[in-house]
Amino acid sequence: MNAHMHDFDPQALYPRVSRVIPPIEWSTYVPDIEAILRLKRQRDAVVLAHNYMTPEIYHCVADVVGDSLALAKAATQIEARVIVMAGVAFMAETAKLMNPEKVVLIPDVRAGCSLANSITAEDVRALRRRHPGVPVVAYVNTTAAVQRRGRHLLHLVECPRRRRVAGRAAGHHVARQISRR
Repeated sequence: MNAHMHDFDPQALYPRVSRVIPPIEWSTYVPDIEAILRLKRQRDAVVLAHNYMTPEIYHCVADVVGDSLALAKAATQIEARVIVMAGVAFMAETAKLMNPEKVVLIPDVRAGCSLANSITAEDVRALRRRHPGVPVVAYVNTTAAVQRRGRHLLHLVECPRRRRVAGRAAGHHVARQISRR
């Protein structure tokens, strides 16, 4: 967790956002930042923030930052009881799928993603009917409903000579190596 959680000092945090938040506006952010840091401490929570989050969230309250794949991977390593996903709904759903025992929260459940919305669980069912026996692979940028219909949720990790593909299938971890082309 961030070291600044226990001793909130707005002046120590301001340099993190000084290039994008004018000094005159900083004081309007301070109460919310302080409240979030206090709640994180009280509730044993961490904040995972997507790269497109606002500067005060990304630089002042987030414990982990990254793209959706990086956040999905990080979610599997979280020890805190509560995960707050500062991102879109599919990211929170993925964090919950990967951590069924954790409380996963998202500030706005309506936060959507056009990529995640481009395929539905019904689309996957139709593909299965049309192509029986063909494995369905769901990438992390899909909804939980789509991921549950897929057989594998892929997480790609770069290795020096190979790409390792790891995921979950029917509750079991699967891993295989795919040679790089």
